[in-house]
Amino acid sequence: MWLDAAMDRVGYVILFVADLERSVAFYRDVVGVPFKLAGDGYVEFATQGAKFGLYDRNRLEELTGQGTGRPVEPGGEVVFLVEDVDAEAERLRAAGATVLKGPVDRPWGHRTLHVEDPDGFVVELAVEIPRQPSEGRR
Repeated sequence: MWLDAAMDRVGYVILFVADLERSVAFYRDVVGVPFKLAGDGYVEFATQGAKFGLYDRNRLEELTGQGTGRPVEPGGEVVFLVEDVDAEAERLRAAGATVLKGPVDRPWGHRTLHVEDPDGFVVELAVEIPRQPSEGRR
């Protein structure tokens, strides 16, 4: 029975994008995610752990039966773990990326940078740092 299987592994994160080539260029050339394969309106990058892909929003109806309209606002973010958020911030600004915020230290133990992709999705680059104590907690 399928309910006995644990649902504790994320296999893929796939964003539905309006212009597949523009989004591939952003993630491959600006963010620096290694390209893996493309075909039938789908592109996959060579990531470790969960796979990261893009799917042509214009083909969404054949995939899910839903319309092809663009979301009004971002519904989430994609996070890439990096070695040096500050260096990535400099590199992304020089590449013309739209920086939303950061780099900034977060109390939960990340230094983060948030940029916007061509479809308005939020892309976070993060590195782990020591957690900051919360005010009022010991």
